[in-house]
Amino acid sequence: MKLFVGLGNPGAKYAGNRHNIGFMALDQIASDHGFSPWKSKFQAQISEGVLGRTKVLLLKPQTFMNLSGQSVGEAMRFYKLIPADVTVLHDELDLAPGKARVKQGGGHAGHNGLRSIHSHIGADYGRVRLGIGHPGHKDAVAGYVLRDFAKADETWLDDLMRGISDGAAQLAAGDGGKFMNAVALRVAPPRSSSGSGAAAKGRKTDTSSKKAAQPDRADAKKTPPIASEPSAVQSADETTPSAIERLLNKFK
Repeated sequence: MKLFVGLGNPGAKYAGNRHNIGFMALDQIASDHGFSPWKSKFQAQISEGVLGRTKVLLLKPQTFMNLSGQSVGEAMRFYKLIPADVTVLHDELDLAPGKARVKQGGGHAGHNGLRSIHSHIGADYGRVRLGIGHPGHKDAVAGYVLRDFAKADETWLDDLMRGISDGAAQLAAGDGGKFMNAVALRVAPPRSSSGSGAAAKGRKTDTSSKKAAQPDRADAKKTPPIASEPSAVQSADETTPSAIERLLNKFK
């Protein structure tokens, strides 16, 4: 079994906050992959299902962010899991909005939810860092994360959530690379190359037509330039005396 933990704060008041992006990600996975209805257990809301060939428990702690580790630790002990079985999805100030990164182990970087989890299970769990951007000054962070996403964020947020859901089975299987590819296909899909291909063909045709208009170098060597013929005739006229000039020379 794998344990996916989404971080956030409970209650409708916080539902749309940037700090609750972890909750949003688990809601998307549960909805798209036919997980069981949410129920209360381990001081959390939990939902069970299967991703690929892996049984997964989704867990949204209801202890408020700063005490998230209590809920995570309780669920781990019940299922006899180790930190490597746990993946925490959380908001990340140091990533641009819409970006996602997978990480195994490491520090909590001042995130209160991660700090609490560290204190209960250690640091050797996986994380999916979900970028929300930074307000620009550390004094503005608390207000920023506890405000709802702006209307302008809706498009990239929806793409990110769908990408996480698309790659959830790969994440459960431990393949971070394929998970990130699934996210990227939603957030930054590849552009069609048909237009550039047509342009390239056009450029190639133009180049070949120019080349055809130029004489071959070998042919140029065989046929003397037309411009050289007048100069040769002119040179002969200047050096050969005329009949009148020869006659006049006899009487000199």
